[in-house]
Amino acid sequence: MDGTVTVTDGKVTAAAVLPVVMRGRLAVVAVLASLVVLLLGVRYAGDTGPGRTDARIGEAAYGVGAPWWHLANATDFLGDPGGALLLLTAGVVGCLRARRTRAAVLLLVGPGLAVGVTRLLKPLAARTINGDDNLAFPSGHTAFLTAFALALALLAAGRSGLGPTSGTVLALAAASAAGALMGWAQVATGAHYPTDTVGGCCTALAVVPAVAWAVDRVADARRPHKG
Repeated sequence: MDGTVTVTDGKVTAAAVLPVVMRGRLAVVAVLASLVVLLLGVRYAGDTGPGRTDARIGEAAYGVGAPWWHLANATDFLGDPGGALLLLTAGVVGCLRARRTRAAVLLLVGPGLAVGVTRLLKPLAARTINGDDNLAFPSGHTAFLTAFALALALLAAGRSGLGPTSGTVLALAAASAAGALMGWAQVATGAHYPTDTVGGCCTALAVVPAVAWAVDRVADARRPHKG
């Protein structure tokens, strides 16, 4: 069994990766996040430079010296294929050792799909940075780390039995912290505009709850009824 098991109306169900008490609130978060991605994508579609807000934030964050430059590069590595693979492998192995198959699926599919969505959106927004070949919006690196942190927070909230408010606060705090860290790294290294990273963070907030809900639905449908 996948961790904690509950029985409802005679149906044996493994621990949900999207806690039932949090579903409504995270659905609202996902919708709002999707709207932010849409609005930013339309606002900056086809741009080849920073907006006013981007320029102000970028001026403060870009070109930091040591040791911040090294921290920015190390953080950026976590969104590269090699770094992402290390994080995902550690997370999935930990879930499988704990017999949390649903959690392992969420940790793989959630961040992977979030990055995939950013790749689909980039040519639609057609915003570029550092040359016409570098599509910028939304940031895939930021989407990945935000999604990974959000997935871990959902698993922690479910395992701890947190209520709807505390669980949602934990999930949003973890996602925001991870998104802010990677977003800063992307701006500091000149890889993205600040609004690109906001778009990446919001992409993860829209995708991961939907993936978690789908994982639970599919897993519950495959389990036999009892009684």
